[in-house]
Amino acid sequence: MERFIQDNMFFMTFWLFWLGAIVGSFLNVCIWRLPEEKSIVTPRSACRECATPLKWYHNIPIVSFVLLGGKCEFCKKKISLQYILVEVLTGYFFVEYFVLFGASPTYVVITLLTCLLLVSTIVDFRHTIIPDETNFFGMGAALILSALFPSLHGVSVGWQGLLYAILGLLAGGGIVYLTAIIGDFVFKKDSMGGGDVKLMAMMGAFLGWKYIILTFFLAPFFALPIALYVKFVRKDDIVPYGPFLSIAGLVCFFAGDSIMNHLWGTL
Repeated sequence: MERFIQDNMFFMTFWLFWLGAIVGSFLNVCIWRLPEEKSIVTPRSACRECATPLKWYHNIPIVSFVLLGGKCEFCKKKISLQYILVEVLTGYFFVEYFVLFGASPTYVVITLLTCLLLVSTIVDFRHTIIPDETNFFGMGAALILSALFPSLHGVSVGWQGLLYAILGLLAGGGIVYLTAIIGDFVFKKDSMGGGDVKLMAMMGAFLGWKYIILTFFLAPFFALPIALYVKFVRKDDIVPYGPFLSIAGLVCFFAGDSIMNHLWGTL
């Protein structure tokens, strides 16, 4: 298998990128429709400006955007750059993660998790909400994958993998929920949304309890510069926290052991 992949790496890269772009096109549908509580299946895609239903050739990932010059064929209004950026970014992740992990359970897990976090991040930035659909789907997928591939949590038995995922889910959701209760009491207002609780629970099921606790303490370092900018430059108090939890979660996935070893070594 490895020999076949090496001999056909160019074609593997091309098709993985294309597959990722197709998935990215679907993620765009989720990003636009989930906050509006619309079906992600029907009706077929339409221009968001003039509501004209799109033809099949308007929905070819990346290609259609380029050929149309970034404008709707019917009303000539600009198409959001989000479409092509999400498609390209998702294609990149599909290729890059394959280079890192090959055809393995880890590849499936990190690719799925990244797609879910990408949707949650963009929706949170746009609407300051995190869709329940991505969180609950991710929780279920993480529990199933952990039972099928317990090595994802460093164990060899299915029920142990499932147990680690459940502990991670409870730890992730619990630590944010407790923080929200304390914050609401101290500041006399909502300090953290329920979407953040469910997002951390979902990530915890993927990452396990150690990494999700590390994620919780790492996220403020990513959020602080943006929070200061929003507070003192834009004069606003609302900062979507989900994107920073997502970034911290991915950092812990890739570098969690190194970070914890460094912290233990300096204590």
